[in-house]
Amino acid sequence: MDIPRGGGNGGDGPGGPRRPTGPGGVWGSGGGGGHRPPDVAVFLKQAGDFYNEFRKKVPSIGIVIGILAVIIIGFGSFYIVAPEELGVVKRFGKVVRTAGPGPHFKIPLIEDVLKPQVTKVHRIEVGFETVDPGPPPRYNPIKKEALMLTGDENIVMVEFIVQYKIEDPAAFLFNIRDQKKALKDASEASMREVVGKNPIDEVLTEGRFRVQQETRQLLQETMNSYGSGISVVAVQLQDVLPPEQVANAFRDVASAREDREKSEEQAEGYRNDLIPKAKGEAEKIVNEAMAYREAKINQAKGDASRFLQVLKEYRKAQDVTHQRIYVETMEEVLGRMEKVIIGGAAEKNLMPYLPVGRTRAVETGGAK
Repeated sequence: MDIPRGGGNGGDGPGGPRRPTGPGGVWGSGGGGGHRPPDVAVFLKQAGDFYNEFRKKVPSIGIVIGILAVIIIGFGSFYIVAPEELGVVKRFGKVVRTAGPGPHFKIPLIEDVLKPQVTKVHRIEVGFETVDPGPPPRYNPIKKEALMLTGDENIVMVEFIVQYKIEDPAAFLFNIRDQKKALKDASEASMREVVGKNPIDEVLTEGRFRVQQETRQLLQETMNSYGSGISVVAVQLQDVLPPEQVANAFRDVASAREDREKSEEQAEGYRNDLIPKAKGEAEKIVNEAMAYREAKINQAKGDASRFLQVLKEYRKAQDVTHQRIYVETMEEVLGRMEKVIIGGAAEKNLMPYLPVGRTRAVETGGAK
């Protein structure tokens, strides 16, 4: 492309000579003029013209910029803390205060807010990971975390969950780095220590609850030593399984143990059924004996009292009382005996013979 060139050092008008310009514009080189510095006055004049034209087109640019600045500062100074959160306000990286749920203000560009969830119960999984919560849920075992050695040198796969809450938000955020990883590592270490102190039978069966409690206590002590601000709510064993190579043998042992426990429960049930019956029967016999004893005592007391009354009356009138007692006694004795009564004319012709052990009645002349 041919560029017209001027012949003198005149102005920039249409008839005057032009400054040499090359591919680089005012910074380029002419055909015979060499390198020349830019014209600063022209550059400033062009910038001023551009600014004036821009102000004419947008007369309220200052107002717009001011409004945008106010909006940005307003939104930057306003924040909301959710009900399950607690706001931790930092100023130049230092914690200056905490804020509860609700709307709050902070100094924009100077203060920053972190919002950990302090009321929510968080959970971590050790020994497995949830692939799909389902339903039905699907899990993947993590053997390097789950395989543990028991106190009697057996290997088990322990999968468990740790539930925790954030008790001290500032300590949780700033005392340890990567809180979840630190908690997971401490949980695995605590479980390994507890499992390593117990035989395999305790871990697989009746000792599960105790293992959970001891692990939670040891984990809490560990996190307190870190100053983590974490409160361990619970440790829950999901699955405690033997290795696949010996799973069948462990199932047989578990089945035999269940049979033993079933037999023990049946024997305990029979014992609990039989002992109350025996106790009830014993109580019944004792009560009957006591009642018989009281009846005999009362009867003896009554007989003694009656005898004393008769004795008192006998002493007042001995002949009459003696006759009455004799009659009553004979009435009682004769009433139980076999007897024959003969009267009238038949008495003269009667042979005095009375066989023992026979009962007979002879009636003569209407007498018996």
